[in-house]
Amino acid sequence: MLEERQGHGSVVERQAALEKMYPSWERRTIATHFHKQCQQYSDNPLIMMPNQAVTYGEMWERAREYAKAMLHLGVKPGDHIAVLMENEPEYVALFVASSMAGAVMVPLNTQLQKEELTYMLRQSDTNWLITHQYAGKQHHAEGVKNIVSELQADAESPFTKAVCIPNKEADVPEIYMTWEVFLQGARAVEETALNKRWKETDNPDATAAIIYTSGSTGLPKGVMLTDDMLLRSGFATCLTRGYEVGRRIYAPLPMYHVYFLQEGLFAASFVGGGMVTCHAFQPLQSLELMEKYQVHDFLAVPSMLVALLNRPEVKHTNLKSLYALLCCAAPSPVPLWKRAVDELEVTEIGTGCGATEAGSTTMLTEIGDPLEIISTTVGKVKTAGAAAHPEFGDKSVTYKVIDPDTRETLPSGSAGELAVRGNVVTEGYYKKPEETAFAKDEDGYIRSGDLGTIDEQGYIRLLGRSKDLYKVSGETVAPKEVEDVISMHPAVNQVYIVGVPDQLTTETGAAFVELKQGQTCTKQEIRKLCREHVARFKVPRYIWFVEAADWPLTGTGKIQKFKLQDIAEEKRKK
Repeated sequence: MLEERQGHGSVVERQAALEKMYPSWERRTIATHFHKQCQQYSDNPLIMMPNQAVTYGEMWERAREYAKAMLHLGVKPGDHIAVLMENEPEYVALFVASSMAGAVMVPLNTQLQKEELTYMLRQSDTNWLITHQYAGKQHHAEGVKNIVSELQADAESPFTKAVCIPNKEADVPEIYMTWEVFLQGARAVEETALNKRWKETDNPDATAAIIYTSGSTGLPKGVMLTDDMLLRSGFATCLTRGYEVGRRIYAPLPMYHVYFLQEGLFAASFVGGGMVTCHAFQPLQSLELMEKYQVHDFLAVPSMLVALLNRPEVKHTNLKSLYALLCCAAPSPVPLWKRAVDELEVTEIGTGCGATEAGSTTMLTEIGDPLEIISTTVGKVKTAGAAAHPEFGDKSVTYKVIDPDTRETLPSGSAGELAVRGNVVTEGYYKKPEETAFAKDEDGYIRSGDLGTIDEQGYIRLLGRSKDLYKVSGETVAPKEVEDVISMHPAVNQVYIVGVPDQLTTETGAAFVELKQGQTCTKQEIRKLCREHVARFKVPRYIWFVEAADWPLTGTGKIQKFKLQDIAEEKRKK
């Protein structure tokens, strides 16, 4: 089995092959990029789902059909098309189609509620909405119809029409254009008309997508990313991790998220690779899909990795092709990485970090880094090769550490807020000049909200989010420092700490701890461990044990700390 896992060549060999394939950077729009890749890798599978697989060639034909339907609908260059869909091949085809039509894609989180969706549709100046009837348990066709009606009746809104894709046996409200009628419009548009629009709008520096990200305070902000930014970021991941031609990647992540788009779809597209995905992460289904499609790579977040490794079926699943694992979004302790290596038999593991503002990850650990580095850092700035910024050697970005309050640049090795500049970094937030001015300085550095340090080798260590810090009697506590200590206990699977109000000390720590299956641990043991490694004021006053199913998660499997704070408040009242 090990020989099969090593049949892909070393990472150095794969990186050399990529640099030979892409000796210089060709600036493309997403439509032009996929046109070229779909010609070269026409028969390769691009999107693989539990019950279907779509090749590059088939995806291109769908994208052209959807783009012609957009033109018939009335989509103009620069229009904003919001997409509220669960994972399906149509999602990718719509992204390519919107690029071909010269429109801007606005991916929406399918877990959002009415108020959130209303805000984003208005704030983004959405002209068109394409929605699934259902996404998971969310009945979007019903839930969004009043928003659609309000927007259409608002004379000041640019909103025009909503298209609904039925995916359940239920009637679609009349306010929507049906998917079938939308597609019929494609027949009335000549190929020459589409090619003319595509040529007229083929600008890699135009905004390709507005992707919303939640701020530490206030309402969500729409990050504007160009085609060139998205593709450069994807290529940097492809090169840093050494993607080989035809790499198959399992990513049970939502397509609206930059993690799926950048580390998966766009990165894989440079080598004719394919994405294996599903509607929502389920551990057993994940093992079945990884075996069915014999994936080479697994993109995960820690909560997914833990849940998958806890399934007894993992020992009996044929994962002979799997050799790579990228686990991001939150730090993972050494024991979890060891379990992954032992039980999945992966030979290339890594983690990373970034931000939507910088087109997903900007940092990745290197293949071959020791477990200690992978568990305590988020790596170095990605190698970008031909896609690099001319000022930064073979990198797309550079980082510095600033004082969060004064924005002064701090000396090397200092702890502070990380700020990033480069050719994959957004110009700002859509129609939010004040937030953009706060985040971005005159030199083009944008503040990340992450606290960290950069060592002499370039490795970046995160100390938490600036918004996650809390103060106990005036002393600042970074939750991650204490989380790392508690993770040292052999019975602990995951731990997250939040700050909660306290009458005596202003704030104090509240720890949520998930134990490994069959393991036991007491609150006293955790407090003793903390007292041995951190100052007394950092020891959490509250400790609650939780089950794996209790964690409040985002669509990408990240722990929602603000919800943990709400849960902590409820528990303290009891």
